[in-house]
Amino acid sequence: MNLRRVHVIVRGRVQGVYFREYTRRQAQTLGISGWVRNLPDRSVEVEIEGDSAGVEAMLAWLHRGSPMSAVNAVETVEEEVRGEQGFVVRH
Repeated sequence: MNLRRVHVIVRGRVQGVYFREYTRRQAQTLGISGWVRNLPDRSVEVEIEGDSAGVEAMLAWLHRGSPMSAVNAVETVEEEVRGEQGFVVRH
């Protein structure tokens, strides 16, 4: 299995629209590990880890976002795999 980890910043109308909860649900559906949290500048930060296909699917979802969100930009940086398990919403 080819594992990847990606650090993501999602910009747009992504706070106050259940973006973190929808992200958690989508990650669980895809078998992705990591976390999501709101940032003070109104963007959302996400770390995702899993098999390459799952990470690509999660990145595609992050470009669309939750039903009430409006994603304007998605910035990604590849990172070292950490072997993280599970996906959580951080506060």
